Amino acid sequence: MKRSLAVILVLLLCACGIIPDVKDETAGWSADKLYTEAKEEIARGGYTLAIKYLEKLEARYPYGRYAQQAQIELAFVYFKDGDHASAIAACDRFIKLHPNHPSVDYVYYLKGLVNFNEDLGLLGKLSRQDLSERDPKAARDSFDAFKELVTRYPDSKYTPDGVARMKYLVNALASYEVHVARYYMRRGAYVAAANRVQFALLNYGQAPAIEEALYVMVRAYDALGMTDLRNDADRVMHKNFPDSAYFKGTTGKKDPWWMLWGNNW
Repeated sequence: MKRSLAVILVLLLCACGIIPDVKDETAGWSADKLYTEAKEEIARGGYTLAIKYLEKLEARYPYGRYAQQAQIELAFVYFKDGDHASAIAACDRFIKLHPNHPSVDYVYYLKGLVNFNEDLGLLGKLSRQDLSERDPKAARDSFDAFKELVTRYPDSKYTPDGVARMKYLVNALASYEVHVARYYMRRGAYVAAANRVQFALLNYGQAPAIEEALYVMVRAYDALGMTDLRNDADRVMHKNFPDSAYFKGTTGKKDPWWMLWGNNW
């Protein structure tokens, strides 16, 4: 009797539409159909649906002619959809599985872009937060990916832009060290401040941020009473930046250097 009632209840629920229809609209779609629909969704910005189609394509046709291209497209669409972790994982998986693929240079480039273009978010934009004030892990990971691209594929069409972004990232990393050094200076931790700018000088010697790094070093050694080191740093700064605004106290703030790239990916 109880079993009969249960069956009747299920039938009633189905009739009322309470149990959703779980039919897969893509059932029976060919690889070509899935890929075409995914590309159309990407073109119109429908990244969530594009991901669905590409994931089904890869699962159903793992060895077909669309499989490898679907993996590349997935990495890109994850990136555009804001799922950076999945985008990086997709790039790493493709590089591991297809190290000699004709488009692997693009995948290295894309991997660099994912970390490079990490969004500041609304609060960061409103406060005009300097990129150098954030955790530099993403910048380092981005630099490493672009370095792989430039080293392995010097003739790739993506390499010139990768080189430009590497230069940008070097200054971001140098500026991060200077930002931390300023923090230490404000708190009277002059040895720590000197060590941070010394690290920047040793590792990012050609970055624009080195001018301020030297200035902070002069101030730190001056505060510590280390006259010889202070004079050495001052001499190096005058030689390399004879017209530095730091000597005149006219370091007026303009648009931050990191605004160069804007929101371009």
